Amino acid sequence: MARPVKHVDIRLDTPGPRRKSLLPKRTSDPDRFGRFAEGFARRMGTANFIFGMTMFIIVWVILNLAIGPKNAPDYYPFILLNLFFSVQASYASPLILLATNRQEARDRISLDADRQTAAQFRADMEFLSREIASLRMRMGDMATRDFIRSELRGLVDELDRREAQLLLDLEERTDRNDH
Repeated sequence: MARPVKHVDIRLDTPGPRRKSLLPKRTSDPDRFGRFAEGFARRMGTANFIFGMTMFIIVWVILNLAIGPKNAPDYYPFILLNLFFSVQASYASPLILLATNRQEARDRISLDADRQTAAQFRADMEFLSREIASLRMRMGDMATRDFIRSELRGLVDELDRREAQLLLDLEERTDRNDH
C-alpha cells in the first residue's frame, strides 16, 4: 500500500521538512561491545581455539602445496595466510585489552566493596569488644557465687564464735551467781 504524498510548500523563506536518515536508528547497549570483547578473549584463550587454528593452518598449507604454485590461491610464502594473521592480531589485541580493562574495573569495584565490608566488620568488632569490656567491668562489681559462699561461711563462723562466747559468758555468770 502506497503512502499518501504530503504537500510540501517549496519556499525559500521557510525551512523544509526534516529529512529522514537513510540508515535505521541504532540504539546500542554501551556494554554490548564490552561483553562481546570478553567473550572473544575468553574463547581465544581456550585449547579448542588453539587446536582449531592449528588445524586451519595445517589444512591451508597442505592444500596450497598440493594444488601447486600455479593454481593455489596462496602458494608459498603464504602471503594471504599472513594477511589473515595480521588482521586477526590487529582485532584481537584491542579486544583482549578491552576485556582486560573491563575485568580490572570489576576487580576495583569488588575490592572497594570488600574494603567497605571489612571496615564495617572492623567497626562491628570494635563495638562488640567495647560492649564485652563494659560487661566484664560490671561483672567485676557483681558478687559471684563463690564470693557469696565465702562471705556466708565467714558469717557462720563469726556467729558460731559469738554463740560460743555467749555460752561461756553465760556459764561464768551462772557460776558467779552460784557462789
